Amino acid sequence: MSVRELVVLGTASQVPTRHRNHNGYVLLWDGDGILFDPGEGTQRQMLRAGVAAHDLNRICVTHFHGDHSLGLAGVIQRINLDRVPHPVTAHYPASGERFFKRLRYATAYRETVKLVQEPVAGTGAVLAATGSYALQARRLSHPVESYGYRLVEPDGRRMLPELLAERGIGGPDVGRLMREGAVGGVTLEEVSEVRRGQRFAFVMDTRLCDGVHELAEGCDMLVIESTFLDEDESLATEHGHLTAGQAARVAARAGVRHLVLTHFSQRYDDPSVFERQAREAGFTGELTVARDLLRVPVPKRR
Repeated sequence: MSVRELVVLGTASQVPTRHRNHNGYVLLWDGDGILFDPGEGTQRQMLRAGVAAHDLNRICVTHFHGDHSLGLAGVIQRINLDRVPHPVTAHYPASGERFFKRLRYATAYRETVKLVQEPVAGTGAVLAATGSYALQARRLSHPVESYGYRLVEPDGRRMLPELLAERGIGGPDVGRLMREGAVGGVTLEEVSEVRRGQRFAFVMDTRLCDGVHELAEGCDMLVIESTFLDEDESLATEHGHLTAGQAARVAARAGVRHLVLTHFSQRYDDPSVFERQAREAGFTGELTVARDLLRVPVPKRR
């Protein structure tokens, strides 16, 4: 059975606290592992969470503030130390190329793994397409260039047993029909319906902007920063961040099924307030206020 789940490595913004490590998130998706925003301590948090360097296929950095990228040096060196047997691709803002190179070569080590650098520029793009997802990026609004990321699974087909029975299709012919598109004059479209692919989005440091809404649209899971509480909205806007209520309204408007709030300012020590404000803002779907080392399954297909 394929595994699709989010592993939360850290949830703190700007500085870690006694209970929150710097940012770090791994999305496990059908055998691929995508590491988002490795802040300081990510390598150790991976160990505590049971995520190995071998699990990583991509690294996606939203921007080059330290709490989202200072763990890159350790993670890249660990990938090489463990001799990961496949290439690892890194996506990050093109304007931060010098920061990526400095972190990649922060100290001496032996390179044993092919690390492919594929930076993002402009308003965003489709970065990769595999059999199980397309990886997209969209420009966000922060004091430094920042991008959010989105995975979209290709749509498939769901077979309808009652229609198969009506047309006398059963046993091995069902598999043939799915592979070939028609069997005995019966087409796949006649006995199936579109099965919408799953969608996942990762939105970190940003003010409200078009990119936030585009990334969130129709997501099964949205991982989004809520650095501030609603009473500090002016601070959020000034520093290029979102509040719990703003994030929740984005999710409600976009039809998100599971909302994961994270990236909390050290000024707050009661995570239940983030949940309360998100509910007050009108979000009625599944809601998780992230904590370090939490595993959150991506919702099953509709």
